[in-house]
Amino acid sequence: MNAMDDDPQMDELVKKLLKRNKRAIAKAITLVENHPEECELFIRKIYPHTGKALVVGTTGPPGSGKSTLVNNLALEFRRKGKTVGIIAVDPSSPFSGGALLGDRIRMDELSSDPDVFIRSMGSRGNLGGLSRATMDAIRVLDAAGFDLVLVETVGAGQSEVEIVRTAHTTIVIGIPGTGDAVQAIKAGILEIADIYVVNKSDRPGADEIARELRLLLTLDPHAKDEDRWHVPVISTTNLPPIDGISKLADTILEHQTFLNDPKNAGLALKQEMTRRKNEIHEIIKVEIFENMLTSLIGKQEWEKILQDVITKKTDPYSAARSIMDPLFR
Repeated sequence: MNAMDDDPQMDELVKKLLKRNKRAIAKAITLVENHPEECELFIRKIYPHTGKALVVGTTGPPGSGKSTLVNNLALEFRRKGKTVGIIAVDPSSPFSGGALLGDRIRMDELSSDPDVFIRSMGSRGNLGGLSRATMDAIRVLDAAGFDLVLVETVGAGQSEVEIVRTAHTTIVIGIPGTGDAVQAIKAGILEIADIYVVNKSDRPGADEIARELRLLLTLDPHAKDEDRWHVPVISTTNLPPIDGISKLADTILEHQTFLNDPKNAGLALKQEMTRRKNEIHEIIKVEIFENMLTSLIGKQEWEKILQDVITKKTDPYSAARSIMDPLFR
């Protein structure tokens, strides 16, 4: 072990985290969110204890009822005896960088359950709506021993596809009255869904949307392959009388069983390799941007380049090229 790894306080935090101590979990997520210099060591210590939780991502347009669905889904999993961690990714405040909406307000019923942990996190301007801190927070909840980690994304346009890089099971939510079936084709959303949910199905047009989606799914040339997961379309209603949530929870567990089936080991390994490759790529990109850029250019030089762009002495592309050129000499 590297001498730098010897940190008694962090070791104690890890010990408490592995016992699913809520205060330790909260402290660990704050660490990975706000202290990147300590995060690397912390993740190194908990990584051997990860890989057991089923990560379920939910995405869909704003107003599609993601928060309420995640709340009801968590309640259903608790009835099934499962422990649940929830990460609600909200748009970041442009001032503080913190979560703007605070989805925990909608999940008050779950907050007192000792086998549920809820955390709202800001997307921090990340295009995919999932920051590096969110990825590490998922790993914290995994190491803490939760059976499922439910991740609710910002769900804004094309950025919805980012969740597929993180989750084992991706739920795409649509609602009637917004042209969701057509939008799904335009955004390529159907390609990332393991389960498609037509939420607020008590509204007019819900049955039509569900039929259109099922028809679209049959157009996949591999739709009838026996060794593939066949994406179901499930209708849900999250306000009383609540409907479809139990079926959705069962389908999520069926997808987990499918992924864990030895005959699908090749597919599961391929997906996991893609997730880890994307994660490593992201770490490298952040390191290159934050560390190498800092070493390449100082504050005064930055100000001169910015002044040259503002006064039109140069253009943004040429400015960027002048910074990058030393890297490739």
